[in-house]
Amino acid sequence: MSTGLLALLDDVAALAKVAAASLDDAAAQATKAGGKAAGIVIDDAAVTPRYVVGFASDRELPIIGKIAMGSLKNKMLFLLPGALVLSWLAPWIITPLLMIGGAYLCLEGFHKVAELITPHAHDAHGDTEAELMTPQAFEDSKVDSAIRTDFILSAEIMAISLATVASSPLWLQAIALAVVGVGMTALVYGAVAIIVRADDWGAALALTPNGATQAMGRAIVKGMPGFLTALSHVGMVAMLWVGGGILLHGAHGLGWHAPEELQHAIAHAVGGAVPLIGGAVEWLVNAAIAAILGLGVGALVAVAEKRLLEPTLARFQAARAKA
Repeated sequence: MSTGLLALLDDVAALAKVAAASLDDAAAQATKAGGKAAGIVIDDAAVTPRYVVGFASDRELPIIGKIAMGSLKNKMLFLLPGALVLSWLAPWIITPLLMIGGAYLCLEGFHKVAELITPHAHDAHGDTEAELMTPQAFEDSKVDSAIRTDFILSAEIMAISLATVASSPLWLQAIALAVVGVGMTALVYGAVAIIVRADDWGAALALTPNGATQAMGRAIVKGMPGFLTALSHVGMVAMLWVGGGILLHGAHGLGWHAPEELQHAIAHAVGGAVPLIGGAVEWLVNAAIAAILGLGVGALVAVAEKRLLEPTLARFQAARAKA
């Protein structure tokens, strides 16, 4: 009896070790995948605060909560199952899809650079349309718009994550993508909640009787506009370097090795010239080359969008209107 019990306990212990090792593998894969998608997370955190501009302070956190839930549904209900189906049935298509997504990121980054250089005029039509809406309808439209934007960014996060864990078993891919999806959503919208409420917290601190606390509160209130501008610029650069990096890595994976090898050779040579900080310099040069490539690709895609895609869509809509 005791021998059988000891054998059973040994079996349970062995199964526990296997389960623990599997969880460790899943955690490691999720961490690796999440790190690859960090650039898009920065942009997501930079973009989202603009969706709560113009709302009362007590509506900011509920709106962010709605967007976060929509983001989680995007990832868990649509993108994760779709990614797993692609990985199972057509793994060869992951790299081309990832490169298409990378080109889209380059396009978005290019548009932001162009708008930074030549800002658009204020959209009076949009303001008039907003004035005609009820407060609830206006809030719902903002939330819907944010969730649609999030779908694109979430698709990129999940695609990059999938490419990172594509060689793992399907069940491990599922766990890693789920962890990345939940973790990234919590990270992005937790950061956004802190950002949009920071000025209110700063104002509250500025009203306290303590002089040091008052000074801190005033510094937060004065510093938030500059911080949001800096965050937006970081997000813009992140989109370009992530998009360019995806294209370089994807081309390498499809057999065109020269561009990525040239990038690494230049970065290694520059880093080698300053050995004390060579690693950091090499990373910066790699990122800069990817960002420059991303800007160039974004400009080309913008031309194609203007001269090919928009006229084609206009003709299609005109044909549908006549039918």
